[in-house]
Amino acid sequence: MHFGLTEEQEELSSTVRKLLERRADSTSTRAATESETGFDAELWQTLCEQIGVAAFAIPEEYDGAGFGLFETGIVAEGLGHALAAVPLIGSIVVAEALLASGDDDVCREVLPQVAMGEVAALAWPGVTGPEVSALTVTADGDRLSGTARRVLHGDRAAVLVVAANTVDGPGLFLVDPADAAVTSTPAMDTTLRFADLTFDGTSARRVSGDAAAALHRAHLAGAALVACLQVGGAQRALDMTVAYAKERVQFGRVIGSFQALKHRMADMLVDVETSRSIAWAATYAVATRADDVDVLVASAASHCGDAFMHVAGEAVQLHGGIGITWEHDISWAFKRAQALNQLFGLPHQHRALLPL
Repeated sequence: MHFGLTEEQEELSSTVRKLLERRADSTSTRAATESETGFDAELWQTLCEQIGVAAFAIPEEYDGAGFGLFETGIVAEGLGHALAAVPLIGSIVVAEALLASGDDDVCREVLPQVAMGEVAALAWPGVTGPEVSALTVTADGDRLSGTARRVLHGDRAAVLVVAANTVDGPGLFLVDPADAAVTSTPAMDTTLRFADLTFDGTSARRVSGDAAAALHRAHLAGAALVACLQVGGAQRALDMTVAYAKERVQFGRVIGSFQALKHRMADMLVDVETSRSIAWAATYAVATRADDVDVLVASAASHCGDAFMHVAGEAVQLHGGIGITWEHDISWAFKRAQALNQLFGLPHQHRALLPL
């Protein structure tokens, strides 16, 4: 059995990679993270308008492209390799939650905005933790109270969905972002932007349907896409390390000729390739709603998180002293590995979900 990309998917990967090589270089990304938005708004607009990345997983009836999460994962891997600062994950998680809710009216109202590239955020502890994270916002009818912490791109969201406790269990609510008190919070990876959102009797509109099922779907999609980001980031760290090993000279020889370093880079390659296989399997399972989707996503989140941490750590070590400086891009890969490891649950939390 051959498991690989189709010709169209290969073309998508190549197109995204070429665009990012032109538009997401180190200088551009650093400038974007220091901007008011915290991400590269022009790059995000280009990705949405020219390639349609925000619309891939949204059905055509909601003005989407009607592809699936697998194609979105291909884009995420490219973004991970570029270490680009764009708000893809938050927007796709919101779209998946709303689609799983089954509220057609809300989907018709909101999803076209997401497909166009409007930044969307899901205020829910599960975005930065395990799915079972306790909700910190409470609903009293159509009013919300409480604080949602570390909301991904919560300070720039045009579409805001909040998970809150209700008398009959968890519920999803649409909230006008302008009605929430926003406090930005720093992230180790400056290409990610978080915010604390406080609600004080804030008016909200409840999304009908099964919120628990919607949040489960959101967690699966988010964890699978983060695994793709981790694959791309690990590949970038490996590529940079191999290139450096071909240039750095010690004891009269390039360090890439030393057998011990070859072994370490070979181990890094194994981590990257195995991560890519399980990340593809996970996004395909989510896209097709496979029976074993929970196991595959937990496996991908567990393996890819640890693998990226290992590859990034080795990359810093093999770069020597320059690898830990802010000026060198390899430090960004290390910070991204640390930050992505915190999204949608830690590796050991996902391993705990796997059957013995």
